[in-house]
Amino acid sequence: QVQLVESGGGLVQTVGSLRLSCAASGPTFSNAGMGWFLQAPGKEREFVAFIHLSIGNAYYANSAKGRFTISRDNAKNTVHLQMNSLKPEDTAVYYCAGAKYYSTSYDYTQTYNYNYWGQGTQVTVSS
Repeated sequence: QVQLVESGGGLVQTVGSLRLSCAASGPTFSNAGMGWFLQAPGKEREFVAFIHLSIGNAYYANSAKGRFTISRDNAKNTVHLQMNSLKPEDTAVYYCAGAKYYSTSYDYTQTYNYNYWGQGTQVTVSS
């Protein structure tokens, strides 16, 4: 069973930066991807970013474009989310998620295409 552990959350002021990390352990998987989602209190979990672990191509939610960067370090089974120019509305619990299978027909902005989830890390942006 793959386990995902997030780290790097915390309290930061507006326009500050944070770098989240997601470490995967257990059976490794190839030809798959990793995503980041956020969930604010009382709201549904929503997509932030996705990266294909082998090819490296990435895509982002509109709210993350230009501010966030997802990257992977396959040697360390780790995925990062660099978040810059943070805003109070970015405040949420951030979850990383792993997809066992990759297909161009899959919509990786949707939670149901992921097989593994971390426990989440809190990000709070103060104004």
